[in-house]
This record gives sequence, C-alpha cells and structure tokens, in this order.
Amino acid sequence: MQPKKNPNADLRKNGKLYFAIGLCLVLFVSWQAIEWKTYDKTLYGYEALDVDADDDELVPLTEQIKTPPPPPPPPAPEIIEIVEDEEEVEETVIESTETTQEEIIEEVEVMEEDFDVDVPFAIIEDVPLFPGCERVKKSERRKCFQEKIQRHIARNFRYPEIAQEMGIQGRVYVQFIISKDGSITGIRTRGPDKNLEKEANRIISKLPTMTPGKQRGRPVRVPFSIPITFRLQ
Repeated sequence: MQPKKNPNADLRKNGKLYFAIGLCLVLFVSWQAIEWKTYDKTLYGYEALDVDADDDELVPLTEQIKTPPPPPPPPAPEIIEIVEDEEEVEETVIESTETTQEEIIEEVEVMEEDFDVDVPFAIIEDVPLFPGCERVKKSERRKCFQEKIQRHIARNFRYPEIAQEMGIQGRVYVQFIISKDGSITGIRTRGPDKNLEKEANRIISKLPTMTPGKQRGRPVRVPFSIPITFRLQ
C-alpha cells in the first residue's frame, strides 16, 4: 500500500523563492551593519563651548614715552670784535698767453720745414717727371707720366712660367713712392698669387730715377698706385 500526499502540502515547492528572499534579507542587514555610523555627542554639544572665556581677556595698557625737546642753542654774542689782518698777501701776476702774428708765422714755418708730408699724385702741384717728359707742357705732364709707366710695364712684362703651368691669372695692385730724390721706394703688391706679385715687384723696381714732385716749390714724396693685369691667352 503506497502513501498518498497532497500536492498543496509539499514544502519543497517554493524552496528556491524562500531561499532568495532570505538571502536578500541577510545582505540588507549586513549592509546596514557596515554603513551604520555613530557620532560622539560630547564633542559637539553646547556644554563643551566656553563662550564666556573670550570676554574675560584683558588687554594690557601701553604708555607712550614722551621724549623731551632738544635744548635751545646758546645765544650769539652781542659784541663782535674786528681783528685786523696784519699779514701781507703777495699778489700773483698773470702773464698774457696771447701770441702775436709774427710768432704764429715763425711756428708754422718751422713745422713746415720739419714735417714730411706725402702728397698724392692726383693733387700734387708739380707731378714727378718721367725721363722724356721734361719738354712736355705742365698741363700734359700728368698724362705723359702715366703713358711712360704703361710703356715701361709692357716693355719689361714677363709672365711667370709657374703661373702659366698652373693656369693662374688675375690683377696685381702695386703701390710705390717716388721719394724726394726721385728714386722708387716702398714697393707693395697685392694679388691672387705670390709669383704674380713677385713679377710685378720686379717690373716696378726697374723704373728709372725721376725728377721728384714738388709742392709749393719744394720736393715731396709722392705715392703712386697702378694695377698690372696678368691674363693667359
């Protein structure tokens, strides 16, 4: 004989639902227990505040020290004694520093004799005379000098062999001075190569002795510059 059960009386029918509800309740209680906060009422109570303590504070009184005024200056004497100066003071005589016209002329003449001035070729009164230009008019002597220089360079020109082999060419600027005795001094050259500069120096050093240039009738040194062009053909 088998026992008969009523299906409505089966307690395991809603077991899962009851388990879920119980689990939710347990979690809610645990969360409330964790988040529960308590405060100490003694820290924020009215009894802990002491308001009357600030009213009893006493401010010390300060006393200003008054400094006495400075004493008045002593009164000036009423009687002034006059003392006579018995020492004699020597008077200094200031001599005049002005110079007369005669003294100025003498100083200028001495300075002109001792002072050696180089007068450029372009502004000198009497240009140096190249041999052969003595009979030329004074107005054409400058042109004659330049033409004679050009002929001298063309006659004595010689292209350096080393410069030809290396293909060196260019313009050499030469500067020299015609001294008071007509000799050539102070030759200086500036060019693209030392061999060309050496040849330009050799050409200028062969210039003949000239008649020196004159300024106000006196011989002076005359600087002169000329370019020499080296060109390969």
